[in-house]
Amino acid sequence: MKYFGIYLLIVVLLISCNTDTLPKQKSYLILRYPESEYVTSSSFCPYSFEISKYAKIDFQNNCWAKIQYPTLKATIHLTYRNVDGNLNEILKEVEKLTFEHTIKADAISSIPYDDLQKKIFAKLYNVDGNVATNIQFSATDSLNYVLSGALYFYVKPNYDSIVPAIKYIEKDMMHMVETLEWK
Repeated sequence: MKYFGIYLLIVVLLISCNTDTLPKQKSYLILRYPESEYVTSSSFCPYSFEISKYAKIDFQNNCWAKIQYPTLKATIHLTYRNVDGNLNEILKEVEKLTFEHTIKADAISSIPYDDLQKKIFAKLYNVDGNVATNIQFSATDSLNYVLSGALYFYVKPNYDSIVPAIKYIEKDMMHMVETLEWK
């Protein structure tokens, strides 16, 4: 009886020791964003467009605006300017702000957009890399107005980590440009 406890302990240890090791399964990050739904922005400004219903827009007195995505910690800053014979200067200034990222950018590409019927001429810039703003755009009617925007995240730029959010908001920004109307 005295050795029964020791034998039982040895048997349990031998049975419980299994030399087969199983590798851990690979885990993958799954980011799920809500399906895009849009509402028309309304303001006193000489333009309107559709924005995501998951975003909040705040217009300033000078028709500048902030479109915030609280769950993504991102904001699109919109700048509105009247054209007074200085269209080329304004567009060069917007483009200059984009290409200031050349130092840290891996690549900069642009997507043109033209709608002759609505008089919208736009260009969306994608800036790949660890930069402050990965997407920018400018839109004009070529006579009276210029609307430009830039996407900012409230996190340290780590491109690999924020690419899914960038692509999600990029789709919303393209929709914004496509639905832009001058009043």
